Amino acid sequence: MFQKPSFPQLALGLLLAAAAPAAAQTAPNTQPATPPAAEKGAGLGAAGKVIPVAEYYEGGQAAMYDFIAKELKYPLTAKRNRIQGQCIVSFTLNPDGTMQGVKLVKQVGGGTGEEALRVVRLLKFKKPEYPILTSLPIVFKLGVTGSNATGGE
Repeated sequence: MFQKPSFPQLALGLLLAAAAPAAAQTAPNTQPATPPAAEKGAGLGAAGKVIPVAEYYEGGQAAMYDFIAKELKYPLTAKRNRIQGQCIVSFTLNPDGTMQGVKLVKQVGGGTGEEALRVVRLLKFKKPEYPILTSLPIVFKLGVTGSNATGGE
């Protein structure tokens, strides 16, 4: 004769059934998780993503973000209020290498948006064959050693 299981027995059975396949598939993590290099520095791209317009910067994306990190000065208000995050600047790269329509799409406050705009306007690009509408992420992160982004006041 069939006996109906009690609620605790049923719940335990469901937990065991759900945990068994996950436990069988999960291998122990032998390596410590390290963040991608792009997340370590201020001014760097969004978690190491390739920025298409960077191919028109002399030296490529790495050189472009090295320049941004060198020029970026962390706004005093943002530093005092411990504001961190990513600003996004949008612009059109014209066929003659100039930028047009530079505007702030996203900011985190404390003067970070204005600083991101200032630094992006300093960038010098090679001439593309056609106009390119693009956006460029600029990361503000406190406590980054070896970067002017933490010490500029």
